[in-house]
Amino acid sequence: MNANLRMSYKSRAVLAISTLTVVGVASYYLNGSMATPTPSLPLAPTPVGVASVIEKPVIEWSEFSGRVEAIEHVEIRPRVTGTIDTVRFQEGEIIAKGAPLFTIDPRPYQAVLAKAQATRESAAVRLNLARSELARSNKLIQERATSQREHDQRANEQLEAQAALAAAQADVQAAQLNLQYTTITAPVSGRVSRAELTVGNLVGTGPDAPVLTTIVSVSPVYVNFELDEASYIRYARNGTRGSTGVAELPVLMGLATETDYPYSGRIKSLDNQLDRNSGTLRVRAVFDNANGVLTPGMYARVRTGDGAPRAAVLIDDQAVGTDQAKTYVLVVTQGNTVEYREVHLGPLFEGLRVVRSGLARGEQIVVQGQQKVRPNDQVDPQPVASSIALQQQDRPGRS
Repeated sequence: MNANLRMSYKSRAVLAISTLTVVGVASYYLNGSMATPTPSLPLAPTPVGVASVIEKPVIEWSEFSGRVEAIEHVEIRPRVTGTIDTVRFQEGEIIAKGAPLFTIDPRPYQAVLAKAQATRESAAVRLNLARSELARSNKLIQERATSQREHDQRANEQLEAQAALAAAQADVQAAQLNLQYTTITAPVSGRVSRAELTVGNLVGTGPDAPVLTTIVSVSPVYVNFELDEASYIRYARNGTRGSTGVAELPVLMGLATETDYPYSGRIKSLDNQLDRNSGTLRVRAVFDNANGVLTPGMYARVRTGDGAPRAAVLIDDQAVGTDQAKTYVLVVTQGNTVEYREVHLGPLFEGLRVVRSGLARGEQIVVQGQQKVRPNDQVDPQPVASSIALQQQDRPGRS
């Protein structure tokens, strides 16, 4: 009986499992695969901020690095030998041309001058005597009271006396010049450096003469910089005088601690050839320095412009993306789809980037939300503040 009871329990369990399986399969077909599928809703367009591409006349600037240089740089050396008697300037002061700097002991040169002047007086006396002797000889030769030989001798004595007086006069001038050289004066106006030698030092002349101090002119000043070959070619082609158009470029300059370019100058000179190693051309510009701020040796940030304003396509710089070596923007088409567009860029102007090729005026570009969309995506373009600012600048102006 127990065996029959166990068989009854097993039969009931198998029947229950089978029933559950059939019910599950039926539910799957009725409620799952055989039910009508619910259609999916289309994705909403991604909102992005857009700005318009504009075009306006601008002066295109290029930036270079340079150095300030004094127009005049003079090393002060002694021109006579002697002992430094006085130093007559304050180190670092601005001095005028002709201002005394050093005095070398003048007494030896005063003595030489006095001796030369005495020799000149003696030569003048001898010349007067020779003239008198020649005058008497002229009378005697007319009266046939002297020989021709003696007369010629008197004439030669006068010529010798004249030459001796001229030599004595030259010695006086040389002595006066050496005495003048004992007072060393500034040959140019400018800022004087420190005194390298002080009172009591013996100085000499010649190739080994020491530098006593230096003077650099203050205003105007030169700024020297290197112009790359591509910029030179572009400027030369745009110039009004053929290949010398670079000389007419506007030049601005700022110092290392400045963010703007407060100094305005002009091109002074160009080198006559490009450096083969660096591929650059040496350029010298001149700037006014009335306030004396510009000091030789200072680092200078130089900007050169293309001259007359030219039409340029401008975009908001934050719209530019990079793809390896390429630069691109995302353009919103008339159907509000995103288009990948490679662009070639120029310099930056206060948040606006010059686009040399790839875009046209009036096109809409994505400036906010680029990371949320891909090419061919549908977008909801929303003008942003930068777009309004760009449109306000869409008129002739100077950048």
